[in-house]
This record gives sequence, structure tokens and C-alpha cells, in this order.
Amino acid sequence: MSEHITEIVVFVSLFLLVSVMGFAASRWRRPKELASLDEWGLGGRSFGAWITWFLIGGDLYTAYTFVAIPALLFGAGAVGFFALPYTVVVYPLVFLVLLRLWSVSHRHGLVTPADFVRVRHGSRLLALLVAVTGIVATMPYIALQLVGIEAVLRSMGIAGHWPITVAFLVLAAYTYHSGLRAPALIAFVKDILTYLVIIVAVIYIPPKLGGWGSIFGAAEEKFGESPNPADGLLLSGGGQLQYMTIALGSALALFLYPHMVTGILASQGRKAIKKNMAALPVYSLLLGLIALLGYMAIAAGVTPLTGENGKPNANTVVPQLFDAVFPDWFAGVAYAAIGIGALVPAAIMSIAAGNLFTRNIYREYFKPRATDADEARVSKIVSLLVKVGAVVVIVFLDPQFSVDLQLIGGVLILQTLPAVGLGLYTRWFHRHALTAGLLAGLVAGLTMLYNISNPATGKKHFAGSAFPLEKLGLETSYTVYAGLLAVAVNIVVAVAATWILRAARVADGIDGTLTADYYVDRDETSEAAEAGAAPSGGAPGGTEAAAPPTDEGTAVGAR
Repeated sequence: MSEHITEIVVFVSLFLLVSVMGFAASRWRRPKELASLDEWGLGGRSFGAWITWFLIGGDLYTAYTFVAIPALLFGAGAVGFFALPYTVVVYPLVFLVLLRLWSVSHRHGLVTPADFVRVRHGSRLLALLVAVTGIVATMPYIALQLVGIEAVLRSMGIAGHWPITVAFLVLAAYTYHSGLRAPALIAFVKDILTYLVIIVAVIYIPPKLGGWGSIFGAAEEKFGESPNPADGLLLSGGGQLQYMTIALGSALALFLYPHMVTGILASQGRKAIKKNMAALPVYSLLLGLIALLGYMAIAAGVTPLTGENGKPNANTVVPQLFDAVFPDWFAGVAYAAIGIGALVPAAIMSIAAGNLFTRNIYREYFKPRATDADEARVSKIVSLLVKVGAVVVIVFLDPQFSVDLQLIGGVLILQTLPAVGLGLYTRWFHRHALTAGLLAGLVAGLTMLYNISNPATGKKHFAGSAFPLEKLGLETSYTVYAGLLAVAVNIVVAVAATWILRAARVADGIDGTLTADYYVDRDETSEAAEAGAAPSGGAPGGTEAAAPPTDEGTAVGAR
């Protein structure tokens, strides 16, 4: 540790700076009362285009970006670039889908995706399943942030679990105190550090390694010696299918994650979201440059640190690269960029999970007359507990590449696509059919994940997200993203069950929304509001408490 003193001092100093900012955030754009989900969990739904840009950027570009993707390129090559088309595809999807979700949520005072399902489909059970799926799917994503922080600490010679515990206790404290305002404010520092480090890296590192030709040459030589034919600078035939399905599946999953929805609902209007969808692809360029750090690590001869299992930990390659090529003080800045880049999304994810539990489990089943203060208090507590769940995820999954933590979570969250994503455009599906499809998709997805092994690590189950088609009886070595196969099962079941239920004339839930609700903007009302109606069970604009929801179709009301 002694040889890393300068790095540790810089890292700790920046960490303390953002911690102070996190606690001070409760006074930033201070509301009259923070004890409500609208204020604590959504920042008062008041963030403009500029703040939203940093918040969503800080939310989506995480330790996954700085650690997991370069580690995948370091270990497997071109397949790691799936993140580029995935982030290009996702913004048009967000533009088409989440604008509508923002409007209907603004109209009805909704806080979570499960709230929308409750309103749209009139089903308590379906909303519960969406909420539980969202919470469980978020835990591997939070775990990925833990992996990023651990990689930095190990590279500075700090071993053991106590440093991560301390970091997350501080994170938990200022998240509990300030809510969404904390990561929104810290995201400014996180993004500035990230841009600074990567711009310096792509200018400073390649000349030290002999230029880009030498970098790609070293990577090609390494992959040429790999026993895995899928590894390489170019995709193999089977790798192309895996690449495409992972990219598409990840894009479809991203806008369904609770933390993505939280960032969108915190914005003040549709215009702010539109501006962000136009500007956020700048991060995709940044991601491409960050991914190349994996190849730079190969050319620099970086050796990953050994993990607690005695095997090389590929997640340490970027921190080790920074340690090898940067002056100590700037390596400390780079480490801080990774560490803070993990804390910001972890805070937003834990808040989103807390909101899901509070609105769609606690209020729905335990305390229907919960006050705003009750909801805020429970959400704060749950936001602490999900961080513990993330640690459990790391212990039980332990994948070869940390990117698989995000991809495994994606398999689960994709199963909410028919109820949430398609539900924003159509009410054709029967609510019981959507429930059956969601359960079928989850069973199929978890079964496939259970049967994915990795001979290289000796792990027999949950060793990745690429499912071999040969296990379906096909004579091929191709693999595909398990999430897409599972959601296909989900949709087929939902369609078939809808036909059967409609034919049997089984009563469906009542849709609590109107067409105009999906186009409402800030300070605007829908036709329902103009007529004085409140299909969601609460008053327009969310000024009154709602009546307890029932299973006949009245929705979670506004507050």
C-alpha cells in the first residue's frame, strides 16, 4: 500500500468531496418538505435538460462502462463492442417509449413502472410481479458497481471487504439523507472526471505504447493464441449472432430498468427528455474510447490482479493500466472517476428499488393509507437493504466477466416488456395473459441462466448470459442472449392466453388512462383533467391522497 500513497490521498480527497456534496444536496433546490417520494425519490420532478443530462448520463454510464466493457475486450475481444450499437439503438427506443411514460406518470402521479402497470392493466398481481422483478433485476446491476469499486481499491493495494463497506455506508448515509438530489449533484463531478480521464488516456497512452498499430497488433497476437475460437479482433460466425442478440436485448432492457425510469420521471417535462435523447449519444462516443482501454492494457502487458478465488480478476485491468502509465497523482484522479462513477448509479438504483417496494408492495399490501412521510421513510430503509442484496449477488454469481452481472439482470427485467413497454402503446393484452407471460418468461430465463456453464472457470450454473442453442436440440455451436429467448416465450404465452381468455369472455381489468394522458406535458392537463375526471383514483396534478386501490381497475393514486 505504501507505494500507492499519492493515489490513495487523491482518491480519498475526491471521495470526501462528493460525500460532502451528497449530504449538502438536501439543501440544493430545497423543497418545503423532503418527506415524500416525489421529493426524496424523484427530486421534485423538477430537473431541467441540463441536470437531467448529467443525471441520466451518471445513471447509465457506470462501472459497467469503465470496468466491465474494457475487461471484456481484454479477455474476449470484439464481442465487447456490443455496448456501442446497444447504446445507439436505445435512445430512439427511449424517445418513443419513455416520453409516453413520463406524460402518463405526470398526469396520474406515478412513481414506478409498476405504478403504470397498476393503472393501465388494473391488476394488483401483475404490478406486484413487475415490482419484484424490477427489484431483483436491479441487484446484479448494483453488484456491478461494487465490483468496480473493489477493482480500484485492490489496485491501490487496499484488500479486504472493509473499504467497500465503508464506501457504501457513506453512500447509504447521504442517499438516505438527500434522496435523488445527491446523485444528481454528484453526477456533475462524476461526468467531468470521466471525460477528463478518457480524453487524457486516448491522447497520452497510445504514443507510450507505440501507437494504435502496436496496440491492435498486440491484441491480435494475444487472441490468436487463445484456445477459444470466439476470441478475436473480429467476430466469428457464431459470435456475430451472440453480438447482435446481446446488443438488441440490452437495448430493450435498459429503458425498462427502474433506475432509468426514475431518471426520466425526475425531469420537468417532455422537452427536457427530447433534448437529452438528442445529446446523450455523445456518451456512446465516450464509451467506444473507454472500451479501447482493454486493448491498451494488452499492449501495455498488464497482468490482472489475482482475485480471492486464486484466479486472475479481469476487472482490474483498467485500474492496473492507469497505475502503469499515469503519474501517481493522475492515477488517483482516474481511480476516483471509476469509484465515483460507481457510486452515482448505485445510489439511483437503490432509490428506484426502494420506490418500487414502497409503492407497489408496502402501500399496496401492508398500509394502503400510508402517508407521504411513511412512503419516504420505508423507501429510505429499503434503499439501504438492496445494497446488502447486491453483495449477496456477488457471492453467489461470481461470473467470469462483471458485464455478465448486468446481462443477467437484463434477462429478468426484459420480462416486463409486454406489460410496460408494449402496454404504453396497446391495451390489447389481457391482464391475466400478461401475468402468465411474465411468469413463463421468468421461468424460461432463469432456467436458461441456470444451465449456462463456463468450463474455463469451472462454474456450472449462472456463468453468463449467452445460451448455447445446442441445448435446445439444435445442431449448432451458436449462442444467443438468453433474455431474448425468454421474452419470446413471454410474448407467445401472453398472445395465446389473450386469445383464449377473450374467447372465454373472462373479465379484464379496467384501463385507468385516457389517450390524451400519454401526450400531457408540464403544466398541461389531459382531456380527463379538463373534464374533472381522475381515472387513477386521485386528483389531477396529484394534490389529493388516493383511495385504496382495488383489483377492479382503480389505480395507484396521485399524492
